Amino acid sequence: MASSSNIIIIGSGIGGLCCGALLARYGHRVTICESHTIAGGAAHGFERGGYTFDSGPSLYSGLSYRGSTNPLRHVLDAVGEGDSITWANYDTWGVRIPEGDFDTTVGNDQFAEVLQTLRGEAAVEDWRRLQNVMEPLGKAATALPPAALRLDLGALQTVAPYGWDLLRNAPALTQSSKPFSTVLDRTTQDPFIRHWMNLLCFLLSGLPAEGTSTAEMAFMFAEWYRPGVTLDYPIGGSAAMVDALVRGLEKHGGTLRLGAHVEQILVDGGRATGVALRSGETITADTVISNASIWDTLKLVPEVALPKAFVEERQATPECPSFLHLHLGIDGAGLPEDLACHYITIEDWERGIDAPQNLIVMSIPTVLDPSLAPPGKHTIHVYTPATEPYELWQGLDRRSDEYAALKKERAEPLWRALARIIPDVRQRVEVELVGTPLTHERFLRCHRGSYGPAISAQDGLFPGPKTPLEGLLCVGGSTFPGIGLPAVAACGLITANTLATVSQQRQMLREVLG
Repeated sequence: MASSSNIIIIGSGIGGLCCGALLARYGHRVTICESHTIAGGAAHGFERGGYTFDSGPSLYSGLSYRGSTNPLRHVLDAVGEGDSITWANYDTWGVRIPEGDFDTTVGNDQFAEVLQTLRGEAAVEDWRRLQNVMEPLGKAATALPPAALRLDLGALQTVAPYGWDLLRNAPALTQSSKPFSTVLDRTTQDPFIRHWMNLLCFLLSGLPAEGTSTAEMAFMFAEWYRPGVTLDYPIGGSAAMVDALVRGLEKHGGTLRLGAHVEQILVDGGRATGVALRSGETITADTVISNASIWDTLKLVPEVALPKAFVEERQATPECPSFLHLHLGIDGAGLPEDLACHYITIEDWERGIDAPQNLIVMSIPTVLDPSLAPPGKHTIHVYTPATEPYELWQGLDRRSDEYAALKKERAEPLWRALARIIPDVRQRVEVELVGTPLTHERFLRCHRGSYGPAISAQDGLFPGPKTPLEGLLCVGGSTFPGIGLPAVAACGLITANTLATVSQQRQMLREVLG
């Protein structure tokens, strides 16, 4: 059986959905093939026993208002779905670290108060000095919206309206590609601030400050430390964002096919011409876009279709470790009403922010959206963010007693971290799920369950979407700008723009950015 489409996208992660929905808006016939039965990749939601869980990210900002710098909001607005999501706004998260337990807010002033209490006036002065240096860097990082970018000469026309802002910020832009550690080294002596910045770097990029680009942190400073800032949580969970992108795709004529596992990218005459599905169906297309990781994409391409040097270089891309997840549905009777939506715990700064099970992140989204659980209950997600070694799990039979025992052993630090927030949590549990690197590998179809490439800013930028095989592009965490929800949305946006006409893109920019 065979069918055809103008553009095929392999995978429905946020990068693939953003790219596909925007391409459909631009008039292309788009088909997204997703191996899983649920769309969204690492951002999908799922239900068990009446509880709705986020499979992955749950900390969002810059999504609840037009004019945001977040490229995902730009895509949602471009496909007419920006106002279809209801957002809960909040500004506080809980912190449990060696220096003490406290709540902190996004924004400048409250964090300065925390520093005054924990470290004294010298630390506050260090913080103000870092802020002053980051202010022009933040302006530079947001001077050019990702929605204006494309990967051909048409960029001269789409970027031109922002030329003056770029020129004004040129001195700061020259620092943007350097590691953020270079900024810390010349501004900040206080060890706690350095640890804190290292933590934020890791949460953003999966790498500490010496591996995270200054541009990425400048973007975060511009968003998190502006006056009146709030964080956003989508009512309905991360699945609500995925659903909005799918609606944007389909109302512009695109198609999402679930349970459609791509076995191979078809190549004819030196160019990608479509895909072959596990079902035996083939779909032909002018362009194939892979939202799979670079390692998984290479497995789909016939052996001789890409230059050997390119394959060897990309196969050698360093990878982030995987995740360990604890998803719980609990009885919320008698719990404090001032629970935060998010908490983090650090056991020991000196072990390193990327040490296995040293950093643990917790989300209780029902604090903001009670509809995610039955009345009086809470949905909880506890996880180690890209620090779980795949090697511990490699080769295990998921049905074996050994696998079950290892899950119980490795989940214990997650339980202990959560008990610092809810001491009797084990007695409250009604639904319990433990996800491992093998779970990641199985459901997200990602190489070794990895979060994605661990490309340090010291080694340069992530590669762009283009490949040596004509007709084959890549989007997602393996491509520029890199890992994280805003980055993969930006990549999908830029790639879609490149396949549109300049006039189509400029019309989109007028509608989205004014």
